[in-house]
Amino acid sequence: TPEHIGNAADLSVDQLHAALQASVARIADLERDTRFRYVLWFKNYGSVAGAGPIGHSRSQLIATPVTPLRVKEELIGARRYFEDKERCLVCDLLNQEQEAKTRVVVESTQLIALCPFASRFPFELWIVPKRHNCDFTKTQPEELTDLAGVLKQLLSRLKVVLDDPPYNALLHTAPMRHQRGKVGYWKTIEEDYHWHIELIPRLTRVAGFEWGSGFYINPTPPEESAKYLREAQWSDG
Repeated sequence: TPEHIGNAADLSVDQLHAALQASVARIADLERDTRFRYVLWFKNYGSVAGAGPIGHSRSQLIATPVTPLRVKEELIGARRYFEDKERCLVCDLLNQEQEAKTRVVVESTQLIALCPFASRFPFELWIVPKRHNCDFTKTQPEELTDLAGVLKQLLSRLKVVLDDPPYNALLHTAPMRHQRGKVGYWKTIEEDYHWHIELIPRLTRVAGFEWGSGFYINPTPPEESAKYLREAQWSDG
């Protein structure tokens, strides 16, 4: 933002909405470039999370000529689930979470924000659209408006509950489906994948066990994290 506001939690919903609109437009533009296979949107807040001392709230976009390994693993997992169940994995997850309620932090008209069942980190959050959609650039205007409001709530709640923690935010969206490479490799992606944003407060360190095993030790159950965030008293001013 042009204003000297370092924390996105202090931005207005309108400012967050404008930033999201700019991100959608920029990602869509990069997706037209056949040199690229994936566009990663992310936000680092706080030095522990990798943010530099600029003093202005910002997010970043990097386009890569390959689909990142972690994204590819997620895509393959979604495709295998679809082949087995003929349903979207994330849609099934949303149905379960809406029924259980214990891990849901915010539910708006268009989106649900929750602490996932298998959270890797304390207070890890996912923001997921209710409407099935694999591609963030195909987000409807009303969904983007809702997303700005949900982000404002979550960032404000995290600021209150965790005393303004460092965090990373990551967008998981579909890769480009250019007519090159393996024909039909992602042929069911519009049915099997579901874009979402992961918001990860940096409260614990990833150490040898995590790096060596790929397993994560989370000292705070997601149900407790969600409860703390739901009960947080925050101001939208």
